[in-house]
Amino acid sequence: MDGARIVLGSHQSRPGKEDFTSLEPHAAALARYCNQPVEFVEDVLGPHARQKIVKVQPGEILVLDNLRLCAEENIDDKPEKLVKTNLVKRLASLFDLYINDAFATAHRSQPSIAGLTEVLPSAAGRLMEKELKAVSNLLREPARPCVYVLGGAKVEDKIPVIQHILERGKADKILLGGVPAKLFLKALDKKLSNQDEKDITGLSKFTDQARGLLMKYREMIELPQDLAYDEDGQRRDKTVDSAAGREPALDIGTKTVEKYSKILRDAATSVANGPLGVFEREDFDQGTRMILESMAESKGYTVIGGGHLVGLASILGIDDKFGHVSTAGGAMLCLLSGQNLPGVDALVRAARRMRASTSPN
Repeated sequence: MDGARIVLGSHQSRPGKEDFTSLEPHAAALARYCNQPVEFVEDVLGPHARQKIVKVQPGEILVLDNLRLCAEENIDDKPEKLVKTNLVKRLASLFDLYINDAFATAHRSQPSIAGLTEVLPSAAGRLMEKELKAVSNLLREPARPCVYVLGGAKVEDKIPVIQHILERGKADKILLGGVPAKLFLKALDKKLSNQDEKDITGLSKFTDQARGLLMKYREMIELPQDLAYDEDGQRRDKTVDSAAGREPALDIGTKTVEKYSKILRDAATSVANGPLGVFEREDFDQGTRMILESMAESKGYTVIGGGHLVGLASILGIDDKFGHVSTAGGAMLCLLSGQNLPGVDALVRAARRMRASTSPN
């Protein structure tokens, strides 16, 4: 939008986490991409920030500091309560238009996502639009066979996805790794290592759900044949039926990698979210790396999401080989599990208000 006065706000992690940081480096990076000066203000909604916002001139860009420096931005609540927050009340009057281009935060209901949207003319940005189209198409008529790869640590995010896409008949195979694979192996009464047993103790409430899914969709859910362990500093593959010992499994085994890779190379649609092991450790990146490389070699439509997978794909230099690389992890999973996204719902309400206000009746 030529001549617009642009003010950008965003999240970077949460207070208390190691990667929680100021957005000043982000403003500097943006300046390089925009090839123009970008001003940064070390404030969000205080007097200093508001004065800076008012002084922005046409064509200029101002970046606010990490919005989560405001305590209000770290809680989820209903839109009617969000509009009463200081963030919304102090900032909304300074703007003419709100654009949400952060699909990765669309599963949150926080002031900057679902509060400002209630009181300002609002629209989705180009990236938000692209993300919604790409992920929503997976739930319509994906080309077959359609294969999902689900790993990582958060079982509570993956179980709803598995259930939703299988119940709706939108997947032909689901390949499991990481903690989800361990939970489903436990549901089949397979022996896990002492440490793995201990690690999934707190996930016992999901075991019945996993068992129920296996009873109904066993042929569609692929579990590791073997797992990789660290023994005296060396990678050792063991079948899931063998005694696992004390240490945790750190990756899917070589036979499983080969099987999963073949399935993915033959897939017409493949979707991956979450690493299949502790890929940061040398010798235990094989599963995640080979899965990404197999998808990149596939002639089908490929989608990857989540920071770990996207980061590794970039390191491997193959991130441009996928049909769609999502900026989101949680939001992507929420959409695939059939949940509404508060950030998107807020934009839909804003669009309805805009249409109503311009209607000739």
